[in-house]
Amino acid sequence: MDDALRPHEPVSRRTYLSGVILSTAVIAFVWILLSYGGIVPPLFLPSPSDVVRAAVALFREGSLLIHARASLSVIVTGWALAVVAAVPLGILMGTLKFVEALVEPVVDFVRYLPVSAMIPLLILYIGIGTAEKVAVIFIGTFFQLVLLVADVSANVSKDLLDSAYTLGAKRGTVFSRVLVPATLPGVMDNLRITMGWAWTYLIVAELVASDRGLGYLILDSMRGLYTDRIFVGLFVIGLLGLGFDIIFKQLHRILLPWSPKI
Repeated sequence: MDDALRPHEPVSRRTYLSGVILSTAVIAFVWILLSYGGIVPPLFLPSPSDVVRAAVALFREGSLLIHARASLSVIVTGWALAVVAAVPLGILMGTLKFVEALVEPVVDFVRYLPVSAMIPLLILYIGIGTAEKVAVIFIGTFFQLVLLVADVSANVSKDLLDSAYTLGAKRGTVFSRVLVPATLPGVMDNLRITMGWAWTYLIVAELVASDRGLGYLILDSMRGLYTDRIFVGLFVIGLLGLGFDIIFKQLHRILLPWSPKI
């Protein structure tokens, strides 16, 4: 157990799982105490059994899967489009000062704008529908991801690049065989982070004229004060996010064996 308190010291799988189980058990205990103990009224904190019953009812209706599938489609599409555009642009921005001068002022300006404030313009330009929701996710993740990737690219050791040039590598080879592989571990971490951000924009994306999606489920339940259904929506979002997080960690381990985090 002493190793668990040392900075950056690896621990056994058993110790790691013990920490996961402990944190989960503490949260569950507090929830059970507050709900079943009557300390917090059900309107504000439904009991675990109420949430399970609501989840089962939504699942039997088929609406839970419909909402989850609709949100997954919007999240993955918007995030994937942001990744395709932001990763190469971020690498160039962090590597070439001229590209940084062209792109950084615009990126810095837009990334401070609240996405919710852009919804009226998005409705005006794109209309109401799936495209508008995808655009919300794209805007919410693209500009942040560009800056994160640029920071990773800018921190690649110049000695590494100079060594490649000294060994006779061409400019294109240095980019493709040295710079890009050196940035990929950091880029993978940033993809994982921005996927989490994409889920946080879900409520905003499904705020206007939606008839399906987990964000819509939560907002619709709020209007009827169905707190148990709100918790179901939150739990499904959290579980889906946790699933994506695990997938990214496994992909990092499989695709990037040279990463120091492995």
